[in-house]
Order: sequence, then C-alpha cells, then structure tokens
Amino acid sequence: EYARKLERTNPGAVRAIHQENKGHGGAVNTGIAAATGMYVKVVDADDWVDPQAIDTVLATLRAQHDTDEPIDMLVTNYVYDKVAKRHKTVVNFRRVMEAGRVLGWDDLGKFGLAQYIIMHALTFRTQVVRDSGLKLPEHTFYVDFYYSYQPFPWVKRIQYLDVPFYHYFIGREDQSVQENVMIRRIDQALLVNRMLVTEVDLSKVTNKRKQAYMRRYLEIVTTVSSILLLKSGTAENKQKKDELWKFIREENPYVYKKLRHGLMGHVLHLPGKGGRRIALAGYKATRKIYGFN
Repeated sequence: EYARKLERTNPGAVRAIHQENKGHGGAVNTGIAAATGMYVKVVDADDWVDPQAIDTVLATLRAQHDTDEPIDMLVTNYVYDKVAKRHKTVVNFRRVMEAGRVLGWDDLGKFGLAQYIIMHALTFRTQVVRDSGLKLPEHTFYVDFYYSYQPFPWVKRIQYLDVPFYHYFIGREDQSVQENVMIRRIDQALLVNRMLVTEVDLSKVTNKRKQAYMRRYLEIVTTVSSILLLKSGTAENKQKKDELWKFIREENPYVYKKLRHGLMGHVLHLPGKGGRRIALAGYKATRKIYGFN
C-alpha cells in the first residue's frame, strides 16, 4: 500500500512492481528487466543514498545521454554506517582512480585491501548488465558478490566521483552479513562463491589490469568463505572448505593456480590447529583495522 502511495504521489519517478517474494536476487532481476533508465543502481532496503551527493551523481549520469561513448560504470564512495560506531569508515578510491574523467582499466592504480568495488560503490549502464546476461539466484543471500563481478568483462569505460554516495547500514544483530548469520547461511555464500568461479572465465579476460582486479576480488570472496568455515570450528565445515578449493581446482585450474599460490591461499592451507589460529588472527586484525564484517 505504501509503495502504491509513493507511485501515485511521484508519477514518472516511482514505479511499484509487485511480485511473489523471490528474495533479493529475484527482486534485482525483475528490476533490471523492467528498468527504462540508461543506468541502474541497486539500493538495499536498510541502506540509503546521501541527499547531497545524489544531485552530483544524477548530473554526471544525465550528461552521458548525448555522448557517443557513454560510461559503462560509475564508481562512488560508500560509508560503513556501523551501529554504535561514532567514526564511520568511508571507502574511497582516490588513489586508484582520477575523479571526474572517463577512464579505462589501464588508467587505474593499485587497489588497497578495503577497496574492492562492491555493489554499494557501483552504478552500471543498464545495457551492460543486460548484455552480460546477469541473472541472480532467487531466495539466496550474498548475491551482491556476484552482481559486483559478473558484468565486469563488459565494462570498458569507467568514471569515478569522489562523493560519499551510499550509506551501508551494518551491525544489526539479524543482518545477513553478521558473522554468526553468515556461518549459519554458509551454504548460500558457497553457492555464490562457486558461481564466481564457473560463470566467468578469467583466462578470457584479456585486459591484464581488469583480470588482476577480478582475480583479487574472487580471492577476497573465497577467503571470506574459507575463514568463516574455519571459524565455525566444526569438522563438517572444515570439509566444506576443502571441498570448495577442490571444486575450484577441478572447475577452473587457471583460477585455482592463481588463488592457491597467492598469500591468502598459503595462509588458508597452513596445517593443523596452529595454521587455523594464524588464519583467524589475520582475519581478526584485518576486520578491526578496516571496520567491515
């Protein structure tokens, strides 16, 4: 009823689409299919966009309408608006991207540890998402990992705005990204992790910087999955961690070689209880420094 009210009072700006509950992925799929705008941005139900930054973002996107080569992806800063934390961590990309001009992948610098481009930081050109064939699994959490990865082979032109556009509300007890909740739903996270491996062939991503970024992103997601499985402390989840790495090795030997012989691949495979303690200590320190879950 409230959605219909917004539609009535904001004609042309708000459109309410009603469907049977298909989870976050099903909602995003329907939104992309129904989108009529040149660009698409996903905002989660418990998050919000900054009212000051939105004018700058919209002006930048509107300027693309009459260009022969519009940008494929707009990157903006996002804020970890963490419950009970006075200092809010703002993730920016100043050292990676020059703000305000159109960039290619070869123009980008080196990404820091906390600078992966999650869904909150990006706005896609709608046609890019459609050309990529993106389809998120329904009734599954953590599909934003996939949304922030699968279309990238189709992205060529990028622009960065140094504004804190997206506020990522985090720290609520029942939130899907809370550590204990993620452990309970680990099978859904593993499903998305496996999709990253099977749905994009990194060996065919010819731009070296783009491939390096995507490989590092996949390494982060796989590390999080592995750490949570180790942190649970159960033999069943330890086996699931081994099965995940076996799956990667069998499905995509190219990716497995890159991941397994990287720093995190070595740490995650340190033997015995001592190895597990080292891996968890590194995770704990990283989480404390950067303030994310």
